[in-house]
Amino acid sequence: MAKFKISGVWKDKDGVITHYAFHEIVNNGISRAIKTDKTAAIKLLTNSNNTAVTWIWDYNTCFWNDGENVEVVAGKYLRSNPDKKVTDNLAHLINYDWL
Repeated sequence: MAKFKISGVWKDKDGVITHYAFHEIVNNGISRAIKTDKTAAIKLLTNSNNTAVTWIWDYNTCFWNDGENVEVVAGKYLRSNPDKKVTDNLAHLINYDWL
C-alpha cells in the first residue's frame, strides 16, 4: 500500500493537465516530487491499495496542508472530492510549468 500527496500539475498549451507532482509518504517522511504523466498516475491510483490527497501550500502559515482525496474517474482522469473548494481542485494546485 502506498500513500501519495499531489502538490502540483503541469499543463499543456490548452490548459489540460498532462502531469502531476506525486510525493510518496515513506518512512514517516515525504519524497521529493516525481513528475508523473497522466497515464501512470491513473494506473497508480487505480490500484485500490494506493491513495492520494491534494497537498496545498498555505501562504498564511507557510506550510503544506492535506487537502481532499484524489480518485480515478471512469479510468480517464483524476479528480479530487467535489467539495466546491476551488483551492482543493487539482487544476488549481501549483502550476509547475516553470520547472
